[in-house]
Amino acid sequence: MALRQTQKQSQALFPQMIESMSLLQMGIQELREYLENALQENPVLELPEPGDAPAPAEELSRQLDWLSAYDAQNAHYYVQDAEDVHWDALACEGYYLDEESDLKRYILSQFPDTRLEPEVMRAVEFLVSRLDSDGLLEEDLPELCGMSGFSPQIMQRAIIELQAADPAGVGARTLSERLRLQLERRAGDHRLAVAIVENHLDAVAHNRYGLISRTLGATEREVREACTLIRSLNPRLGTSFAVRENLPYITPDLWVSTFPDHFELSFNDTALPQLTLSPYYTKLLRETEDPAVRRYLTEKVEAAKWIIRSVSLRRSTLLRCAQWVVERQEDFFRLGPKSLLPLTMKEVARALELHESTVSRAVKDKYVQCERGVYPLSYFFSRPVGRETASPEAVKELLRELIRKESAPLSDQKLCEALSRRGYSISRRTVAKYREELGIPSAAGRKK
Repeated sequence: MALRQTQKQSQALFPQMIESMSLLQMGIQELREYLENALQENPVLELPEPGDAPAPAEELSRQLDWLSAYDAQNAHYYVQDAEDVHWDALACEGYYLDEESDLKRYILSQFPDTRLEPEVMRAVEFLVSRLDSDGLLEEDLPELCGMSGFSPQIMQRAIIELQAADPAGVGARTLSERLRLQLERRAGDHRLAVAIVENHLDAVAHNRYGLISRTLGATEREVREACTLIRSLNPRLGTSFAVRENLPYITPDLWVSTFPDHFELSFNDTALPQLTLSPYYTKLLRETEDPAVRRYLTEKVEAAKWIIRSVSLRRSTLLRCAQWVVERQEDFFRLGPKSLLPLTMKEVARALELHESTVSRAVKDKYVQCERGVYPLSYFFSRPVGRETASPEAVKELLRELIRKESAPLSDQKLCEALSRRGYSISRRTVAKYREELGIPSAAGRKK
């Protein structure tokens, strides 16, 4: 075998470059945790002293005033803190009561100094531990008995006691049973509504009042009144209960301020710790003559400089990408989602002379706050619908508007034709897909 020598070029990524790309794609929460860990592990990194921080500039004050002005509008996009609730410790005889459900705690709090026999009370506690986040029991009676060791008689009594607790419908095995339990607590004669929830929930969902009327022998008016009552019930009990630790918070990376003649984009610097090099350790590095100390400090200083440089690069790259997006999507910020234009990351990469993967990392898990709310930066990227110059979000907004203004429910084909008359040629199947993504029922389901 002959030996040959060839020359070629290849690109190698240094560990620091990999770390820099990793920081670029981190969301603001993840990056904050990363910087806080780096602050603990690297003594050369430190936070600036309060006295070293620059005085608030007029720019920052104006941004804060703008955010305050739109507080009522943006409140919808933030999950508010729940009121402080202090729960006494509840003994569950070894049964696991997960800490994520205040619903379970609320149910157990209704059994203090209970009159129930100890075995029945233990069965109730077991049942509470088996409830899902909406208060439903997923297992049937034989399964519950087999898992707990209680007899069917004890378990049946425990189920009755549990279903008598608040909120109404807790401990039900099915949605139908939950609605029936809620109806039974309503004053008046609701036998028709009970019959409907037990056998015709699917017909209720599709507004098939005539079918229900013929099947149950009631007038269509009575059926409509019963269905109105059924729709006033609560099918999901867990939505009224939440745990503070599990509330999702979104911290925007960028703020877009709208002015009559221009937009201003600013970075949310307050969301991240502003790390600096420690003057003490940098001075020690210059003055020490101990080789081990010098080697250790040199390594830590270089690592600290790289982190600070990478964070600064992340900031500038994100600002460049977001600025280009804001300029391209100007109509969205002034007129709303129906004016959202199609945009690809390839276009941004070409305009900014970046690699497409860099734009993808910069966009990932980043959020923008404007007067319309908080949006993921990826929201502004989409491919055009068909051969048109509209984005899917713009078509969905128009579809929502058409349905909102319809005098009688339009079929997907009719909606397709209406969109075509407005210049958006998409298939009936795409209309059905967008309608389902918007959570809008079909024409049969929209009948009144």
